[in-house]
Amino acid sequence: MEYRQLGGSGFMVPALSLGTGTFGGTTELFKSWGQTDVAEATRLVDICLEAGLNMFDSADIYSKGAAEEILGQAIKGRRDQVLISTKATFRSGPGPNDVGSSRQHILQAVDGSLRRLGTDHIDLFQLHGFDAMTPVEEAVNTLDALVRAGKIRYIGCSNFSGWHLMKALAYSDRFGLTRYVAHQAYYSLVSRDYEWELMPLAVDQKVGAVVWSPLGWGRLTGKIRRGQPLPEVTRLQSQKSNDVGPPVPMEHVYKIVDAIDGVAAETGKTVPQIALNWLLQRPSISTVIIGARNEEQLRQNLGAVGWNLTPEQVARLDAASAVTPAYPYWHQANFKERNPPPV
Repeated sequence: MEYRQLGGSGFMVPALSLGTGTFGGTTELFKSWGQTDVAEATRLVDICLEAGLNMFDSADIYSKGAAEEILGQAIKGRRDQVLISTKATFRSGPGPNDVGSSRQHILQAVDGSLRRLGTDHIDLFQLHGFDAMTPVEEAVNTLDALVRAGKIRYIGCSNFSGWHLMKALAYSDRFGLTRYVAHQAYYSLVSRDYEWELMPLAVDQKVGAVVWSPLGWGRLTGKIRRGQPLPEVTRLQSQKSNDVGPPVPMEHVYKIVDAIDGVAAETGKTVPQIALNWLLQRPSISTVIIGARNEEQLRQNLGAVGWNLTPEQVARLDAASAVTPAYPYWHQANFKERNPPPV
């Protein structure tokens, strides 16, 4: 397994991390992701550690905390061998303070995660979403205090826009507070919006991308191809959870999969392996979160490392997945003399 710096920190993380959204399955949404129990989770952790993947990502809302509890049981007795990242911000209870990035909710959420995980510290704690009602100063100061208290080691955010992230970084720099070193963001061949503003910011400010949904909500699993019906078991067919991600024209997906199939014929790799390897070659990427309902899926995803696509193959995938950026990014792209792209 390749290890990379998490942003501008000295913290080394594996190029692939395992997401635990499939652990538990206690709600309709997360049942559509998976229903991994403690025994299955322990086996997946075994396989990951054998492959050198030692980072596991969770969140307090995954199956209402059950995912963290199952992860805690799966790593019991070997906490020193693993890195844990988890998140909080979204509603976790019925109370008025059971949501957001207030001091009250962050402190409550971190203590809850520590208890469910059965540990005394979280290696990477991330705000799961931007809370426009809580001052940036309140959130950053609270996270800084938690780092100083030893409850968390590094901090990150997730699903922020560029100005949200930059405002927080500027505040940290001004007052010498702990900085965000990670941004957990959606990025895939299917949807490359991350490249427009967040990637240049990440490169400039040394914020490592922790990529979620790298296969575009199941669109790049290899089960979806032109002229074939959607498979019955897929997140795109999950009517109860309505968890299908942003709308993407199927023709765009088919064009990308056609290009991946061409590369697959040359490399002998699978569609998911090629999609993941493409991501690992992009600027600012520290780790890509993979998911797995079972051992077979996990082993296939682990095969995305240890080799690289050629520059020509990357260029073909770039061309197949390219779309016109929103304004002002398409305008800035035309001024290449003073605005060179990060890729």
